[in-house]
Amino acid sequence: MSIAAEAAAVGLQVEWEDADGLPHRVSDAVLRAILDTLDTRTGGEAFVTADAGRRIAVAARPGSADLVLEDGTRRPAAIADDGTIAGIDIPGYHRLDTVDGAVTLAVAPLRCMAPPPGRCWGPAVQIPALRGPAPAPFGDLGTLADAARAFAQAGADALAISPTHALFPADASRFSPYAPSTRLFHNVLLADPARAGATRSDVDGGDLIDWQQALPRRLAQLRDAFDRAPAGLLAGFDAAWAARPDWTAQARYDALHAHFFATGAHGWQDWPAEYHDPAGPAVARHAAAHPREVAFHAFLQWLADDSLAAAQAAARGAGMRIGLIADLAVGMDAGGSHAWSRRGDLLTGLSIGAPPDPLGPLGQNWGITALSPFALRRTGFDGFIRTVRAAMRHAGGLRIDHALGLRRLWVIPDGGRASDGAYLAMPCDDLLRILALESHRASAIVIGEDLGTVPPGFRDTMAARGLLGMRVLPFERDGNAFTSSRDWSPHAVAMTGTHDTATLAGWWTGRDITLNHKLSRNTGDEAGERIRRIGERKALWTACEAAGVAAGPLPNDPAPAVDAAIAFVAQAPCPLALVPLEDLVGLEQQPNLPGTTDEHPNWRRRMPDTTARLLARPDVARRTATLSARKPA
Repeated sequence: MSIAAEAAAVGLQVEWEDADGLPHRVSDAVLRAILDTLDTRTGGEAFVTADAGRRIAVAARPGSADLVLEDGTRRPAAIADDGTIAGIDIPGYHRLDTVDGAVTLAVAPLRCMAPPPGRCWGPAVQIPALRGPAPAPFGDLGTLADAARAFAQAGADALAISPTHALFPADASRFSPYAPSTRLFHNVLLADPARAGATRSDVDGGDLIDWQQALPRRLAQLRDAFDRAPAGLLAGFDAAWAARPDWTAQARYDALHAHFFATGAHGWQDWPAEYHDPAGPAVARHAAAHPREVAFHAFLQWLADDSLAAAQAAARGAGMRIGLIADLAVGMDAGGSHAWSRRGDLLTGLSIGAPPDPLGPLGQNWGITALSPFALRRTGFDGFIRTVRAAMRHAGGLRIDHALGLRRLWVIPDGGRASDGAYLAMPCDDLLRILALESHRASAIVIGEDLGTVPPGFRDTMAARGLLGMRVLPFERDGNAFTSSRDWSPHAVAMTGTHDTATLAGWWTGRDITLNHKLSRNTGDEAGERIRRIGERKALWTACEAAGVAAGPLPNDPAPAVDAAIAFVAQAPCPLALVPLEDLVGLEQQPNLPGTTDEHPNWRRRMPDTTARLLARPDVARRTATLSARKPA
């Protein structure tokens, strides 16, 4: 068998098209490197996803069978000669007992949870960037609750937030929310100290967060709160821990990570070999010798979960119809707790990223790994189900970062360049059914980031399943002209930008061009780009004039352009408009510059004032009023 045939047999895409429609072929050397890394075993739990009401192929011998619904109800079933059974109208995780053994049936609604009626809006925020009434080095989930109430008063129905996945509490250098230790648990350093009886620090870090100073200080503050916690608070924690025994493995990892990080270890691979097995005697001995440390880290998980629940309660209690929209990162750090405790779930030895596209002209290697399609089939999609449930647990919506990864992942051998990769197929139909099922169980809408090199037909597939796509203003063009927002898809959310794009004001002033050339991210002619940007600005202003939201000569001041762009996006027929807080405030700096690490202050910028005071500014109030006019009377 040729390398190309071997690759195709396991779902590696030998040939692919880039964002401009140009064909590419993956080299044999790259294919071989990936093939030598993949664990392609799929044997394991019999698990089938299906659509409610439609016949189900169960791959079992014909004859009688017993269907056990999730609620325990039993029904007789018959497996036809073609290996199918009659459709099941009740969504859920059911069991079919056959002569060949038990089969788990994940029966899903045809579509994800629908957005509320009418057209609503919400801001998109980076939680650490928020400021609250009291000085603090960064925003936390208590600050988020305050912000939710303020945004609800301004007419918002949703609040899209940065990921809250667990990071590495002992390592202040790892603060990117998109490179988590695990997505199954929460970032404990975002927990609201006030909910543990502590006050927030009176140290304010200024315009940029100094994570190296702020995180150890917050960890010490939370430890003091734990050590001084009253009996009633600890009793509540103990009861919650008993109901969530899965916190124990995470707490053990965090305690071990802190212990070995002090000796220079980065991830679990750097620990002594006897600690590589989470169920091994060395780990058990360490936990027994340090019960207070393990309990502290479990306490932090409880506090973070409680804080997030309180933030969602604040949002809904203040009148938001959706509330928080959680953000699901596409993968996790190979040295983190998921890889330690459930390493069979992952694409070990491979990192994921993206080929060159408009968001990353040189391609991207994100330095993280992801769930393996082979392991998903082998384990009955357990890792994915747990991940989605964790993300939706205290949210009214879920945004899936790089939703294209539901169809295919760009996989790169560890240490390789972004161009040394290939697309690996994912079990998309199964994943979409599970998303639809979990969406209804959590009463949460689902949004998929469908930007970049989009596979043919993928947006139609998303729309058919009720996943909302993203229509982001800078990318909605027809040649040199901006597409009328009134023609944007009603199966998507309307957005002025994302955390990875230039802000409206930054784009208008050309700050992104300056940054890209300063950091050598673009080797083109800077003067020529600025001339082209003048033409692009004229094109956007013309589109806004045609929409009736702009008039007069092209402004140099970005403020009128920000007003017009937000009003332009507000006219879209999309059920939800999401506007980054940076755009509502008219800031030029963006939270993240894709493809950079230390070259740009990613995930460090803070808002210039508290949310309440920002929303009271006349220009911001004008913009939120424009967005609130989308809502039905």
